[in-house]
Amino acid sequence: MKKILVLFIVCVFLTTGCRGLPKDALTLNPKSLEERQMQTRKYETTNEGNILMICSGLLQDMGFNLDETETNLGLITSSKMRSAENAGQIAGAILIAILGGGSTPVDKEQKMRASVITRPMGDYILVRVTFQRIVWNTNGQVTKSESLIDPAIYQEFFSKLSKAIFLEGHKI
Repeated sequence: MKKILVLFIVCVFLTTGCRGLPKDALTLNPKSLEERQMQTRKYETTNEGNILMICSGLLQDMGFNLDETETNLGLITSSKMRSAENAGQIAGAILIAILGGGSTPVDKEQKMRASVITRPMGDYILVRVTFQRIVWNTNGQVTKSESLIDPAIYQEFFSKLSKAIFLEGHKI
């Protein structure tokens, strides 16, 4: 009887749980493609180790601490802590406190993360960088965890990277 019950339960899970993926589940939307293009540049070199070394130096120059580097995989992860205080939030919290609403937590600190991935593609190396942040409030709760998609951040990174690659290539 136990075997029949177990077999019945397994059959129920198989028939109700395996409905398949929606048709568009693995299709990237146009916004994802735009973000990936913003985050990726191609450099005419085959020296992936040199590109990773330059990226490491650039991230450190930008105030990031290297968390992990895996040259065999072409991966660098880094982070830095910064204040997340916002004058508008603080003013709102003070106003609420004055009106008798008690204390309201406000954003306090944030961890900025940057990840670089390189991929050899024949005569060139693809470099992709992503920036994220996690924000904590004064109660220690996470209030935001998001990818940063401001084009200016990526333009600045790749502009500095291009200059560093040029200088390194010409031993300047």
